[in-house]
Order: sequence, then C-alpha cells, then structure tokens
Amino acid sequence: PTIISGLKHDAPIVLKETFVPIVYAVKFSNIDEAFKINNEVKQGLSSSLFTKDMNAVFRWMGPKGSDCGIVNVNIPTNGAEIGGAFGGEKQTGGGRESGSDAWKQYMRRSTCTINYSAELPLAQGIKFE
Repeated sequence: PTIISGLKHDAPIVLKETFVPIVYAVKFSNIDEAFKINNEVKQGLSSSLFTKDMNAVFRWMGPKGSDCGIVNVNIPTNGAEIGGAFGGEKQTGGGRESGSDAWKQYMRRSTCTINYSAELPLAQGIKFE
C-alpha cells in the first residue's frame, strides 16, 4: 500500500479510478469540504469516513453525504460487502440494471456499514490465526 500526500484534490491522478492500494491524503478545511471532495470524482463505487463524531456519521450516510453505492464508516473500502446490494453509482461498478432490482436503478441507494469498535476489522470479517 502507498500513501500519497501533497496533491490537490482535483489533480488528474486523484480523480482517476486505479484499483490499486493507494490512499491520497488530501487536506480540507471542514467536513462539508471533505464530502464535496469525495463526491467530485466521476466514480462512486465505495467510500469510507473515519470519525468518532456521530453527527458526521449520519451526515456522511445521508442524502448530502457520500454519493457512492457502498458507504462505510470506520472500515476501509473493500469494494463489496457480503449480503449488501452491490454496485456503484455514477461511472463505476456497472450499475444495478439486471434482474428483479432493475427498477431500483432509477433511485439512489447505499449499503452503509458502521464499525463501532475501536479496532479496524479486516475485509469481509476475515480472521488470520
């Protein structure tokens, strides 16, 4: 994994969907600006917010928060959650046009995950012994 800082939120590489283990650490002034930065990309598969502020959590998961198909709190973006509706919003994830859920393509929904513990679980609940 790689952490990159010092880039502006609208740098072309930051706005590109790469599917590699890179985190772009971008500065912001307040939570509203952070939400705006999150939502300004063309893709919308999965996003995460790390916070202890429950007000920020519910704003993040609400209609003015993350515009991704999978919305996480205190857990990394894994791309898919077992048992949750899978698919991205905007220009990623292929949408949800197939099957009995086809009508839902015309509505916005999110699979929301909140980790209330102080520990960061591994993806999909995997445990190594």
